[in-house]
Amino acid sequence: MYKFELQYNAIMEIKEFAHAKINLMLDIRGKLPDGYHSIYTIMQTVGLYDEIYVKKCDGGIAVSCSDSNIPNGQGNIAYKAAENFFSYISNSSADAEIYIEKNIPHGAGLGGGSADAAAVIRALDKLYETGLSARELCLIGEKTGSDVPFCITGGTALCLDTGQVIAPLPPFPPYYMVIVKPPLSVSAAEAYAAYDKKGYIRHPDNERLLNAAVRGDYAEFFKYSANVFEQVIDIPERVDIKDKMRGNGALFTCMTGSGSAVYGIFENKQDAEACICTLKKRYEHVYPTGSV
Repeated sequence: MYKFELQYNAIMEIKEFAHAKINLMLDIRGKLPDGYHSIYTIMQTVGLYDEIYVKKCDGGIAVSCSDSNIPNGQGNIAYKAAENFFSYISNSSADAEIYIEKNIPHGAGLGGGSADAAAVIRALDKLYETGLSARELCLIGEKTGSDVPFCITGGTALCLDTGQVIAPLPPFPPYYMVIVKPPLSVSAAEAYAAYDKKGYIRHPDNERLLNAAVRGDYAEFFKYSANVFEQVIDIPERVDIKDKMRGNGALFTCMTGSGSAVYGIFENKQDAEACICTLKKRYEHVYPTGSV
């Protein structure tokens, strides 16, 4: 599912591709006693990815990133992922030098940080030849972040509770996708706080959507799918982006995660390319992609 390369130099280095995700639908089912929220979402891995380089070194864990807006060191979720990995294998003195070549925009709801953390966990498993199972990798992911377990497994899946319950679904069709990240960035904490303050929420028909996804009936799915965060997060450009996507033949448009990125799904390449040309006249961050 994921591409990786082994390079044998004086110090072995592993390169991982950290794929972004989109939410094909997203509902919040309530607030848990620990303060976290219980979600009901169908997530899909997409072709947009960061490149993660991990190698052994001396002096503990070091994390650096090509994007100056993303923190280095302990402020990066990749650091936490490495700490949790070494704790799990009971090797607190292990070392890792991590470099992130950033392509996934931050504050977009595309799971870029979670994808990076998942890639670090997979890379360290290979680097230290620990041979952990997918379940064990996901257990490490659970301690790192809500979306990390899904980013470890990837594909198309129903994710429940705080993200640690994952049920694989039939693969999503090979549609063409266009993702747009408007100027505004949104933090997940702000989005959930806005949700909690909202008095009334229209919830999607989760069972109907799940049944349609299981049957592969995305014509039905697209009629009823929704992301409840669109009711509480105000993205000024969202209506314009969606209008341009629909005007170029999009089958479905939706905000992903807690925002601010919006994606469109297209049946043919020509419509997707025309949409990209239209959107690039106004927006800087426009990404052609597809499902992985």
